[in-house]
Amino acid sequence: MRALFGAMFLSGFLIAMPAMATKLDDATCLTCHDSGKGKLEMPGAAGGTHELRAVSSAKFKKSVHAALTCVSCHTDIVDSKAGHQRVSGVAPPDCAQCHETLWQAARRENTAKDKPRLGVVVENILAYKKSFHARVNKEDPNRVNATCTDCHDTHRFNVPARGTTERTEWHLAVPQVCGEKCHNDELDEFNDSVHGKQISEKHNLKSAVCSDCHTTHGIGNTSANPVKLAITAECGSCHEDNYKTYKDTYHGKINTLGHAYTAKCYDCHGSHGILDVKNPASKVHPNNVMKTCRTCHNGKKDLPDAPPGFSSFQPHGHAGDFKRYPEIWIANQIMTQLLLGTFGFFWLHTLLWFYREFKERRQRRGQAHINTATLDELPPKLHGKHFKRFSRTWRIAHITFALSLMLLTLTGIPLFFPAAPWAEPLMILLGGPHTAGIIHRINAVIFGGVFFWHLFYIGIKLARDWKNFKTFGPNSLVPGWQDLKDIVAMFKWFLGKGPRPIFDRWTYWEKFDYWAPFWGVTIIGVSGLIMWLPQLAAQYLPGWVFNVAAIFHSEEAFLAVVFLFTVHFFNNHFRPDKFPLDIVMFTGTVSLEEYRHEHPLEYQRLLASGELEKHLVDAPSPSATTASKILGFTLIVIGLILLTLVGVGFFTSW
Repeated sequence: MRALFGAMFLSGFLIAMPAMATKLDDATCLTCHDSGKGKLEMPGAAGGTHELRAVSSAKFKKSVHAALTCVSCHTDIVDSKAGHQRVSGVAPPDCAQCHETLWQAARRENTAKDKPRLGVVVENILAYKKSFHARVNKEDPNRVNATCTDCHDTHRFNVPARGTTERTEWHLAVPQVCGEKCHNDELDEFNDSVHGKQISEKHNLKSAVCSDCHTTHGIGNTSANPVKLAITAECGSCHEDNYKTYKDTYHGKINTLGHAYTAKCYDCHGSHGILDVKNPASKVHPNNVMKTCRTCHNGKKDLPDAPPGFSSFQPHGHAGDFKRYPEIWIANQIMTQLLLGTFGFFWLHTLLWFYREFKERRQRRGQAHINTATLDELPPKLHGKHFKRFSRTWRIAHITFALSLMLLTLTGIPLFFPAAPWAEPLMILLGGPHTAGIIHRINAVIFGGVFFWHLFYIGIKLARDWKNFKTFGPNSLVPGWQDLKDIVAMFKWFLGKGPRPIFDRWTYWEKFDYWAPFWGVTIIGVSGLIMWLPQLAAQYLPGWVFNVAAIFHSEEAFLAVVFLFTVHFFNNHFRPDKFPLDIVMFTGTVSLEEYRHEHPLEYQRLLASGELEKHLVDAPSPSATTASKILGFTLIVIGLILLTLVGVGFFTSW
């Protein structure tokens, strides 16, 4: 096919040409261009000399172009005289055009499947046309940055078979091809780097060469963000473990989300001149780490000058090596055990509770959620009344807490699961990491503000009524022995080994819901502040604190979100006695029938003391009830959507 294509070109021009005195064939061409004759020079038009292109006949015969003649490509040459007369309007050899024409012909003739390599070449051509090399050279607008012949010697080009000595030599010669003609400075740096020494001294095929990082034909401008991200990913194709730990850092998470403004591999290690960490000249040598950090954290823009603690940050620290990273290992163990213990207990509790209530509901099929068999004992004036459980202040605090937590979750989970399929689109929807970070911190302040307001409120209330307060009394949320007895009794009821326990004002699961934020807000808040104000924290704390803070912050947030949208939702909305929604936290009241069912001990105590009627109110209006249901269902839907995102992120991150 190649010979035919070349002959077609040649014959077409020969028809239009006058007869030539000298035969124009390969042998004639080699009388001047034979590399065996040493350095070939010809007189130049300006009186000097210029070097001729030397061709090795032996190497040409082993190349992929061996079936072609010289004039198959040099169609513009029509004589064998010095200086060569050229056909007007005929372009010099064009590798891309030739291969694309051959591929189009193969497709027309339905022989493309027999020439897969030709298809690969055309794909490479398309990549090249979009590359940095194909752009017009800034210094010389008459040429592009690089053409096929700048990298490939077309007179001897061949791709040696894998596993051969020739293939090894071909691969190891890539830096010289790139560097000697164009990138001299980069080649000098590369030759002294760990990659370059592996090639020159050990002939290590696994060591990176130019094309491993920059690709071959689709080379992009290294100032472009997609190219920066691609080069970083290429580092990870060899340094898999280090790349994985890098992606667990804030720098790496932002990178994974498609943004290139945080530190990447080459920002810390260098690019062409990467040196071993033990080398005193290395950018990541202990003596140079602070200088390297300050190339970004230098007081410019929004990055203050790097404080001392940055020098001991572990960018590749992980929980799998206690000897090297004991603090990270311990932090991970603490959070892992906390997650397993909390979910293990409460998910079992939830499943058994659902089983028991569902079983009883089936036995009372068609009846109301609440067993009203004993309600005739109520005085007629109490029928239809509601018991007020939560004041307006508590309800506002609850909705503020809930909304801020949901926004914290929405803006935080893209960083927790940056590789999830939804993470990058969600971050774009949020306006990018900078905007998402602002939203996250604003809601963190709101979330913390509600928490500290609560502490202040409780402090004042206790101070005013300290004499009447009982630490383990019926109105106290402090867990006591009775709560442990209730848990045991509840499990007996789950398993059909005893009656359902009766509760006072606060159940043990409500007490857990109350006290859990004290731990959660403390852990999430302190770790969040450390990461929010790293310059301040690193003035006094070692760098590994940031590794530990990231673990505590993300894992505790994961625990809180999953617990709230599974266990808390079930306890208050999804269990058969409550399904599909309990609006007590939105209206503040609960029907007296349901109140007696859920908190019989408090009901009996208040009834006996004559204080019950002080807590009774009329049922909420239909409009208030409808509005509460809409609000409640909206929050539940949002919570379940967030839970779904977390679930997808969790299972796609393994």
